[in-house]
Amino acid sequence: MSVQLKSTFVFALHLFVTILAWVAPFLFSWQWCIAAYTTVMLQFTIFGKCLMNEHHGLAEEGDRIFYTDLLEKMNIHLDRSKVKWVVRRLLYPALGVVALVWQVVLGNAPLLF
Repeated sequence: MSVQLKSTFVFALHLFVTILAWVAPFLFSWQWCIAAYTTVMLQFTIFGKCLMNEHHGLAEEGDRIFYTDLLEKMNIHLDRSKVKWVVRRLLYPALGVVALVWQVVLGNAPLLF
């Protein structure tokens, strides 16, 4: 597999996983969601970066992360350090809370499992 093809494939996979993280509270049981979000947070804590970024040519320099890269490709330029802080500290715990509220508090069953 060529380097460019691999990079494009990993970017698409990363985009899929990112979108899946946002819709997971509605698709999967809250236990699976919490486990997945905890794993992501542990990755940031242990390695200090997203391990998928380097596989599609995204160097995390200058507070550049996957989210800032996507936003900038859509010509949306936000403060990179603030976006990185929100994603790395707040986003995944907030998605976990959404899963708990949606399923446990409001009593909605996940659509898949």
